[in-house]
Amino acid sequence: MQDTEDMAAESGFEGEEPSFSDPEDFVDDIDEEELLGDVLKERPQEADGIDSVIVVDNVPQVGPERLEKLKTVIHKIFSKFGKITNEFYPEAEGKTKGYIFLEYTSPAQAAEAVKNADGYKLDKQHTFRVNLFTDFDKYMTICDEWETPEKQPFKDFGNLRHWLEDPDCRDQYSVIFEAGERTGIFSNDVKEPILTEERPRWTETYVRWSPKGTYLATFHQRGIALWGGEKFKQIQRFSHQGVQLIDFSPCERYMVTFSPLVDMKDDPQAIIIWDVLTGQKKRGFHCESSAHWPIFKWSHDGKFFARMTQDTLSIYETPSMGLLDKKSLKISGIKDFSWSPGDNIIAFWVPEDKDIPARVTLMQIPSRHEIRVRNLFNVVDCKLHWQKNGDYLCVKVDRTPRGAQGVVTNFEIFRMREKQVPVDVVEMKESIIAFAWEPNGSKFAVLHGESPRISVSFYHVKSNGKIELIKMFDKQQANSIFWSPQGQFLVLAGLRSMNGALAFVDTSDCTMMNIAEHYMASDVEWDPTGRYVVTSVSWWSHKVDNAFWLWTFQGRLLQKNNKDRFCQLLWRPRPATLLSQEQIKLIKKDLKRYAKIFEQKDRLSQSKASKELIDKRQTMMEDYRKYRAAAMQLYQEQRPLRLEIRGGVDTDELDSNVDDWEEETIEFFINEEIIPLGDLA
Repeated sequence: MQDTEDMAAESGFEGEEPSFSDPEDFVDDIDEEELLGDVLKERPQEADGIDSVIVVDNVPQVGPERLEKLKTVIHKIFSKFGKITNEFYPEAEGKTKGYIFLEYTSPAQAAEAVKNADGYKLDKQHTFRVNLFTDFDKYMTICDEWETPEKQPFKDFGNLRHWLEDPDCRDQYSVIFEAGERTGIFSNDVKEPILTEERPRWTETYVRWSPKGTYLATFHQRGIALWGGEKFKQIQRFSHQGVQLIDFSPCERYMVTFSPLVDMKDDPQAIIIWDVLTGQKKRGFHCESSAHWPIFKWSHDGKFFARMTQDTLSIYETPSMGLLDKKSLKISGIKDFSWSPGDNIIAFWVPEDKDIPARVTLMQIPSRHEIRVRNLFNVVDCKLHWQKNGDYLCVKVDRTPRGAQGVVTNFEIFRMREKQVPVDVVEMKESIIAFAWEPNGSKFAVLHGESPRISVSFYHVKSNGKIELIKMFDKQQANSIFWSPQGQFLVLAGLRSMNGALAFVDTSDCTMMNIAEHYMASDVEWDPTGRYVVTSVSWWSHKVDNAFWLWTFQGRLLQKNNKDRFCQLLWRPRPATLLSQEQIKLIKKDLKRYAKIFEQKDRLSQSKASKELIDKRQTMMEDYRKYRAAAMQLYQEQRPLRLEIRGGVDTDELDSNVDDWEEETIEFFINEEIIPLGDLA
């Protein structure tokens, strides 16, 4: 009782208890659906008894000896969606007919079974087709006469790869500036960028190109929009409230979106996989965290995608979006996985567990055949690095050798194209800052050491089974390695905290072509051809000196492009070449002949540019003369007005009669200095 009185005193209510009733004129504008939507979903619905029944077709036809086994399998599959109260297996001539009836406790459970089990692949010969029993009435009322579907108007988006037909082979890039208020698409040119398209508020956060450059994705609160064609028309829209992250399949057929805002138990919405061509949702998934994006990793051809959860690796196949072989891989302790960029091979690693060593496994998909297993000891951490073509896999292994202090790093190099996948090892006792493969070759670069004693080492994986150290440069100001997409050339960059130090290296003979600096640079982006590279200072990471600079692959600065609150630059990717290896070799062989044609074209371009510059200057001079003449005329017309407001004094001529001026000299005392005569002797 005392406690109750104390609570009343604390709450400020003494004597009469407060009234919690609504005032007489109060109108309750919250409906039951808004207040108790999740509860009302579960309330019993009035039904005629067949709303909870489903029909499953393409069920195996079996005799009495196998019927119980079939029922067990069916029950296991369909009981996931709710409690089955009744099941009926029609028979004829001692065998089941190939279809069955299942009844659930509620229509909602039946609908869930239809949604998830339709198209379920039981084995190679049997794929379930599941329908509600009530659908039969709907299908019975279908008119027997054929009605021609309404013809949909053809949407011409133009040539989606028009930029590849540029006569001067200019690549394009997107630029976000003015703190995201404006987005522009530019064609790259040695002299200055050529604006192709610019729009205000085109995206609300950032943009993303699809892997082959066909689409430009923009982000909006309500979802994603894809743009393409010569005029960047809207190709497709995908509604996903609060979308923050996206990813494309390598074939550009599918897109994955993530939003942290909406997710429902019955209808997963956190991650959605879309069909890019139709705009249809293919499947939704739950997701608790996007810390390791992308959640789903794609195989090189887009036929498979995989996801890792605790002790599980789930591999899905397209276009069904179902689990491969209807089951996940149980891998106790799996830490990371990665697809080969050239084959349907998946690599994953598992840490040590008591007396069981850590291991790296290479698995063929879809057969799930383990083509190589490598055991590792005293492992702290592993990182998987594939070479661009999938010819090599480097597993960076951080180890703590017994009886020694500190961490030693081993680079385990798997030769994927050789029989039984042999492994070579490179050991480094210094801390590793960065590792990167040459995209189209057999070299790799490693940044190691600690500031200010940072070194870069270049290695070559030779065909005789050895790994050779080609060259090492010490005292480098770098924390990142950026290879040219074509290989051979790279940029060592000291981004952000290292003030934008840049070193341009030719790895064919390991020479430093140039050393430069872009102060506070935050990003480095190579163009798809490997001829140009852009360094930039993004407003997202640094609020001043926002600009992007264009360099040649040799490190010669071509342009400094200052953009107000510049945020992001992304080169438009190119699809794989249609030329065969023989055709590419022939072009390289005749390169001198092509070079003469291009040199002539360059000279013509320069002379054309010079003429354009002269014409531009002449036009500007002519515009100035016209402006000056108009200003002088206006000045003369306003002369009477000036005389009137200045009391008849002609101020226009004040500076002209200099001869009539009188000169007056004024002297005034500044200071007095006394010098003793003795000092002068």
